[in-house]
Amino acid sequence: MTALKIALQIIVVLLSFILTLLILMHKGKGGGLSDMFGGGLTQNAGTSGVAEKNLNRWTVIIALLWVALIIGLDMMTKFNIG
Repeated sequence: MTALKIALQIIVVLLSFILTLLILMHKGKGGGLSDMFGGGLTQNAGTSGVAEKNLNRWTVIIALLWVALIIGLDMMTKFNIG
């Protein structure tokens, strides 16, 4: 494997952890699994609207980067680049 491919794989692993943490930080909207684990009890004590919007933006950006890297690594493997 080339250094580029190894570096991209390490970045994918790091982004996976970051994406998992970002998703877990989201406030539960109610009616789902978050209520089962106590998320419904703290509906009013959640983050502000601005913080939630920024969290949503970061989650989408990290998810798009993650998908792009996965597709890039697949293309590198498919066409024997690296």
